[in-house]
Amino acid sequence: MWNVHAEALRVRAGRRLAVDGLDLALGPGVHGLLGPNGAGKTTLMRALATVLRPESGRLALLGTAVTGGGGGDLRGVRRTLGYLPQHFGYYPRFTVREFVEYMAWLKEMPRRDIPGAVQRAVDRVGLTARADARMKTLSGGMLRRAGIAQAIVNDPGLLLLDEPTVGLDVEQRIALRALLRDVGADSCVVVSTHLVEDVAAACTGVVLLDEGRLVWRGPATGLAERGGCGDAGDSATERGYSALLRAHRGQVPA
Repeated sequence: MWNVHAEALRVRAGRRLAVDGLDLALGPGVHGLLGPNGAGKTTLMRALATVLRPESGRLALLGTAVTGGGGGDLRGVRRTLGYLPQHFGYYPRFTVREFVEYMAWLKEMPRRDIPGAVQRAVDRVGLTARADARMKTLSGGMLRRAGIAQAIVNDPGLLLLDEPTVGLDVEQRIALRALLRDVGADSCVVVSTHLVEDVAAACTGVVLLDEGRLVWRGPATGLAERGGCGDAGDSATERGYSALLRAHRGQVPA
């Protein structure tokens, strides 16, 4: 069973067709979602999080069809999702613990399980010492980590993180990579990012989009093999990224 299975998926962002005929199947592991601005990454993430309803095509999440006339149990799917949008809201006067507890309650976790799950999530993102600090007192990096804590509190089968490393320093990014690898051992993790090197360090697979279409999908190690010395980028991974986009756009032979 695929954690994510899309066939001919089309999703609009306002009037613009942001995801156009996407076929994609993802299982357990950490999958990096790459692409330039406007590639459709955030729109795809919002569709996978069941925030946006696709215009057409089929989408199944964790074995449940959520489009294509299947109906599906969206409420049940959402209990097993973890989602961190690029910009997330919170009550400034909540403490970190209260914020994560509230999100656990929204996910309909059993009441008896919430305190322990919240503590584990806070510990995993390195906010143990700040668990009782109010959200409004946190730095940008700490806020991001609190957002990651709420996303993992329910041990999701599908974890969706949109630009999770924004505001994190180098040490925190390294810790996040380790966390993603840990979660991805049993779950499907999809990470949307502009930082190609984060994908190379943390992800087992890469999905590259451009203008809503799939450009390339393969192992993270394979991305570095696609570039050459004449391609733009400061690393082999970045050069592979550039080469694939240029080939897709017809600027060089595929």
